[in-house]
Amino acid sequence: MYQSFYQFALSYRGGDASDPKTRFAEKMFQDHSFPKVSSSFEELSSYIETLADEDLSTQAFDELWEIYQTKFLEE
Repeated sequence: MYQSFYQFALSYRGGDASDPKTRFAEKMFQDHSFPKVSSSFEELSSYIETLADEDLSTQAFDELWEIYQTKFLEE
């Protein structure tokens, strides 16, 4: 079943606030311009790098992307 990266990352909302993945998901949810239907690494990575937001960190994105890729893109 197709799931965008945004839909996948939302599953990390409401978790431990000290977890960078949780902070990423919360910030992503609050960002109304986030590319919600994308599953393109290049598009998402470029968007995140352009923002340069502490909570929308490239490190958290990379960790989430690895999980997302394993679950949804390698099937």
